[in-house]
Amino acid sequence: MTGQRASGGGRLSRRRLLGGLGAVATGGIAGCSASSAEDDYDVGMTAVAFDPPEFTVAAGETVVWRNTSSRGHTVTAYDSGIPEDAEFFASGGYETTQEARDAFTSEFGGAIDSGETWSHTFEVPGEYQYFCIPHEQAGMVGTIVVEE
Repeated sequence: MTGQRASGGGRLSRRRLLGGLGAVATGGIAGCSASSAEDDYDVGMTAVAFDPPEFTVAAGETVVWRNTSSRGHTVTAYDSGIPEDAEFFASGGYETTQEARDAFTSEFGGAIDSGETWSHTFEVPGEYQYFCIPHEQAGMVGTIVVEE
């Protein structure tokens, strides 16, 4: 009976040790994964939101969006929501909001699939209002603030 207890006690200790090591290893992996994921994009795209919804950069900097959801998204500027001298931007390379809407409606033009990124360099200071075409009605809109 004493031998069984010692043997059972040994297994329990080994389980505790292995469980503890597993938690440490998982935590270490999660930490590495999270930090590298944060470094490769500025704005995430969840199911129906940009995260963060407002992002500030200096003029001349590039913003990188990453689709962090399983849904397809777009990044599309509002024609009237960008500074007067600024370059229009839209995933897919379209030149107007309507052109981007038409392309997405007809053949999912400009779609950014899950895990993909898209970027744009902002040269002119000001506020830039943008949205996701398929999720605009759900409130998927964002703002880029470009400072001098």
